[in-house]
Amino acid sequence: MKIKNSITITLIFLFLVSCIPNKDLVYLQKTEKNNTEYQVNEIVSKPYRVQTNDILTVSIKALDQKLVDMFNPSTSQNQNTNQVTQQNLYFTGYSVDDHGNIRIPVLGNVNVLGYTVEEITEIIEKKLLDDYFKYEARLYVTVKLAGLRYTINGEITNPGTNVLYQDKATIMEAIANSGDITITGNRKEVQVIRKYPQGYETYTIDLTKDTAISSPYFYLQPNDYIYIKPLKQKSWGTGTTGVQTITTVISALSLVTTVILLSKNL
Repeated sequence: MKIKNSITITLIFLFLVSCIPNKDLVYLQKTEKNNTEYQVNEIVSKPYRVQTNDILTVSIKALDQKLVDMFNPSTSQNQNTNQVTQQNLYFTGYSVDDHGNIRIPVLGNVNVLGYTVEEITEIIEKKLLDDYFKYEARLYVTVKLAGLRYTINGEITNPGTNVLYQDKATIMEAIANSGDITITGNRKEVQVIRKYPQGYETYTIDLTKDTAISSPYFYLQPNDYIYIKPLKQKSWGTGTTGVQTITTVISALSLVTTVILLSKNL
């Protein structure tokens, strides 16, 4: 009788401690008591400033396109295809060197370190107008980052390095693009390692609270590294749901019972 009671208590205990509560799985839960009120959250993300090893795409257009073709060496290579790949951008884009420069045909070195893409656009446009063209040429310069490249590891469905071809993206989009966090992933302690000119900085963000939207780390930056820690339930290995827990425990108890019975018959 005592053995049965012990088994029952053990099953109940494991059922309670190994199940993952719903509050640990739901994203961006409201932290305020009044869940019926909605407010617009101010975007706190600052414009990204270009760093070394970033890759930029530069497109220069004019009323007479032939006049600016020499500034667009990759145009003839890409005009027969609409497919954009990270490999193409790596070879045809402008990589920011250790001195913070990109090298554009004819224009030569252009320093872009610490500038936003909007500021770089103005710099290139001004340089073209000052040295090569008049205002009547109607120049149109477009500068973009060659996608938002990030790496995500840990408790994620599809770990690895991915690229989002957007001007702005959130960590939620990066996670969704990688197949979502697994059920055993810790959404409360998502680590983001971000590169700055002075080094790397690590920050932990709680994605189960709506206050995460106010974090500057909610918005993705190029070369961000995202790590999803496992929950304790995974290390215990008893299952992530009540059914899995009971199945695991029953299997273990059956094995123990079989061993005991066999040993008694010997």
